[in-house]
Amino acid sequence: MPENEAGRGRASIHSIDHFALNVPSIDEAERFFRSFGLRVERDGGGAPELALYAADGHRWARILAADHKSLAYLSFNAYAADLDALYAQVAATGRTVLHDRSSDGFWFRDPDGNLVQVKVGPKTSPSAKTPCHLDGSPADTRGSHTRSQAQTVHPRRLSHVLLFTPDVLRALDFYHATLGLRLSDKSQDLIAFTHAPHGSDHHLVAFAKSSARGWHHAAWDVDDVNSVGEGAAQMAAAGYTKGWGTGRHVLGSNYFHYVEDPWGSFCEYSADIDFVSAGAQWPAGDYDPEDSLYLWGPAVPDNFIRNTELTA
Repeated sequence: MPENEAGRGRASIHSIDHFALNVPSIDEAERFFRSFGLRVERDGGGAPELALYAADGHRWARILAADHKSLAYLSFNAYAADLDALYAQVAATGRTVLHDRSSDGFWFRDPDGNLVQVKVGPKTSPSAKTPCHLDGSPADTRGSHTRSQAQTVHPRRLSHVLLFTPDVLRALDFYHATLGLRLSDKSQDLIAFTHAPHGSDHHLVAFAKSSARGWHHAAWDVDDVNSVGEGAAQMAAAGYTKGWGTGRHVLGSNYFHYVEDPWGSFCEYSADIDFVSAGAQWPAGDYDPEDSLYLWGPAVPDNFIRNTELTA
């Protein structure tokens, strides 16, 4: 049921519907995302295109052919009762807003030039914390299994996306004023994490500082930290050994392993992320840079904070 922001009259989207990513090789993309554990379907007509599905059956991404990697657009879902207010909030910033009556939504560009869609759609983000399926094994019981018994890790759903931006605080203010996203936590003007007030993971959309816009990563929810580690091994066996992890974040608390894709951005296996219930007031903090990336894990590789779209 729609719930305006704590009675303050600000409408909000409730979830991501999907993202569309431009890549220079559809064939490479198909191999990478299949190896990651997503269901990949290839569009049989027109320009080559892939659709990515998680275990929940939702189409979370479109992968489009282009000269170089970049975000094509980001699509959000809202309740029907909030759509007009969201339109007005975007228009109030001076953005040019385009209606698309056929899909009951509208499009605009954010201050960095990213194309954004807002439409009426189902709540794809969870409404309660996703269970983490890892209980300790009792005495006299083998707690693990052999490598030959390992099954393919299939992410359950998309958790969040992170975008590079030349102005993190501007992006934070803009997405709050227009789409009602709330600050979860940040570190100075280096990185910020936002959630939706209808029930959301600690971050739905995050922003990291760069000299230009760019696509950094999509995070995919898996069962537990063991699935994070098995996903990393799964990708290494497929030849995708570059990335960062396994570790645990401070902001969001999730266990993680990032795998570098063929174009220098990342896909993250994520488990047990903090959750903000509908209407709850999260105690947002401004953390030291040393806490902005991880609690424990290997040192951050140089390529992790590199915006590869700067050379495109």
